[in-house]
Amino acid sequence: MRISKLAMLAMMACGVNAGINSDIRANEINLVSHCAEKGCDCGEPVCGCEPVAPTCDTGICDGGCDGGCDSAGCGCGSGSGCGIGSILTGGDCCLGDPWTLFGEHNGWSAGGWIQMGYHSDALPLFNSRPDELQLHQAWLYAEKAIDTSCGFDIGGRIDYLYGTDSQDTQAFGIDNDHWDNGWDHGPDYGHAMPQLYMEAGYGDLSVKVGHFYTIIGWEVVQATGNFFYSHAYTMYNSEPFTHTGALATYNVNDNVTAYGGYVMGWDSGFEDNGDAFLGGLSVGLTDDLTVTYATVGGVFANNQNAYEQGYMHSIVADLALSDNLQYIFQSDVLDTEDRAGATARETFDINQYLIYTINDCWSYGTRFEWYDAKAGVLDGNDVDVYALTAGVNYKPHANVTVRPEIRYDWVEGNPSGILENNDDEQWTFGVDSIFTF
Repeated sequence: MRISKLAMLAMMACGVNAGINSDIRANEINLVSHCAEKGCDCGEPVCGCEPVAPTCDTGICDGGCDGGCDSAGCGCGSGSGCGIGSILTGGDCCLGDPWTLFGEHNGWSAGGWIQMGYHSDALPLFNSRPDELQLHQAWLYAEKAIDTSCGFDIGGRIDYLYGTDSQDTQAFGIDNDHWDNGWDHGPDYGHAMPQLYMEAGYGDLSVKVGHFYTIIGWEVVQATGNFFYSHAYTMYNSEPFTHTGALATYNVNDNVTAYGGYVMGWDSGFEDNGDAFLGGLSVGLTDDLTVTYATVGGVFANNQNAYEQGYMHSIVADLALSDNLQYIFQSDVLDTEDRAGATARETFDINQYLIYTINDCWSYGTRFEWYDAKAGVLDGNDVDVYALTAGVNYKPHANVTVRPEIRYDWVEGNPSGILENNDDEQWTFGVDSIFTF
């Protein structure tokens, strides 16, 4: 049975490929712009280059627009994509600039997104409400990004979230309803304020102080930062979501960035819940390969309900196999113990992503995860969980992304409390839509 499943896995993984340019804990999905390669600026100024207007005479951006180059059809700067023709012909898709509600004022920018989704079966990974259309994320943020090119600068950011994803990103590290942990609205919906920090920088050094998202891993809470609608077991069970403390970032050179700081445990608000080091190193080994090592070690929880100390790290390798094809490899190790010295959590995992970008409108991806849970997660079962996901990202407009996917999970060991109905295998269809503003 296991051999047949692995054979099926290999066939599916070879059939669907992917490519995404990603930073550590990126906030947005940035697809390769094929228009820029042909001279079409799609409304974006190019430093050192004169913009070239897309016309039928020049042939720029042709072949990807069903309606040709007429002003009423799709085209560069219109904000809309080129419809189904861009995938059938393999042509270019010029989305133009996304529409923004707030814009930028005095260095501050604000925006957000609405994510709504449906999935056929329950997974203990955010998507736990099957067979219903739900609001996952109604997100608002305000930010002043620092610019240290001319010396010292100061900024900050605040994020607010409402929806079914909120209770999974609240400060639940201390179960005392402090900070945002008690902002629930019924059994599944609620509010959260996952980020509130100030940031100051000078030259190549910046320091973030406050409540912020972790640098661990590749997947993020923000729907705009992931290729897939569903999440990995690794991200949900073995990685922190947020920290409160201070984190410094130093750009050593164009290819090396170092991180280091102190945080008060995992997933807690503005109160002491531990003492831990958070840091890492991101190195561009070649023009096509970047490897990031991020770690957190120390006391992760220290309160009336729990005590946990130990170590975890995440290694992410991001490799551009071609202009269109991106491969991401991730492996995490988590090993912690309780106050008495007994094992609290012990996990190991390997995640692999292959993403192929046709153009700015269409991309395809696969994710395969092996999650080895020894203790402390998934109802304490000692199990191996496998998950294969295949999905599509379609952007009909610069502000809209639709992400259908099909996912197959299977468990070797005791499946109790992991999949719906305690089955040892499960097929799940899911689709969501993200509207940014």
